[in-house]
Amino acid sequence: MSSNKFISIEGIAKRYPQPSGGATTIFENLWLSLAPGEFGCIIGHSGCGKTTVLNILAGLDEPTEGTVIVDGQAIAGTSLDRAVIFQSHALLPWMTVMGNIAYAVSSKWRKWDKAKIRAHAQTFIDKVGLTGSEHKRPSELSGGMKQRVGIARALSITPKIMLMDEPFSALDALTRGTLQDEVRRVTLETGQTTFMITHDVDEAMYLADKIFLMTNGPGAVLAEIVENPLPKDRARIDLHKHPHYYALRNHIIDFLVTRSKTFTANTPNHDPRNVPVVRPVFTEAPTMPSLQSAMR
Repeated sequence: MSSNKFISIEGIAKRYPQPSGGATTIFENLWLSLAPGEFGCIIGHSGCGKTTVLNILAGLDEPTEGTVIVDGQAIAGTSLDRAVIFQSHALLPWMTVMGNIAYAVSSKWRKWDKAKIRAHAQTFIDKVGLTGSEHKRPSELSGGMKQRVGIARALSITPKIMLMDEPFSALDALTRGTLQDEVRRVTLETGQTTFMITHDVDEAMYLADKIFLMTNGPGAVLAEIVENPLPKDRARIDLHKHPHYYALRNHIIDFLVTRSKTFTANTPNHDPRNVPVVRPVFTEAPTMPSLQSAMR
């Protein structure tokens, strides 16, 4: 494995046996990598196996074929070096907000005393805007607040890899934007390598360094790797003003609406071990693309 590959997914497939014989292939021959500190987003229609890929990276599932190497070692089970933010909050219902986060912190730093654990947990409670809700249990929180607890919990253990399965989908627009900003800030400051599933093209454009485009499942394959041409120090408020913004956006939406339906493992010149890397840039007058059900 080359030194610039912190995460290396090597030829993995996921197949499910059928009672009548044979198997259903969700995806196959998947090769992709992320360098240390890179932020990767995977986009594709429902059923292409995005969450399965993330679960394999987390050590919660195993591939039918292939292997996943992280920091030079094949994944074998879960690890506190890989934090997961799920679509659902996945909180312990009998614990308070502070308890849920402190539990994660104490699992990572077992020698810390209670005061240090609580102070560290409080820092991340404050970051996600839940100050004053420390003693509430999940049943007393709104759906968005529960998800913010889950995000704070994952951030609090400062993992080497952050794995996120549409973590902002249940949040209102204002909260979603605030937490996207916070996740981006933290990952940039800590150098965390991040792998995220999203259905939101603009979210991927704002957060990701690389965007992985999956074809439709079952039998999904990685069709293209899009290198984000927007500057690393991009700001949300100025994103749409950048000359490459619409070129990137149009390229992704065109894939989701049109090309993802016809691209298959048998597409001429498709080499799963050498998937093309593209960098959409401004070449002509930008146009506003249609958003009509690009996803789902």
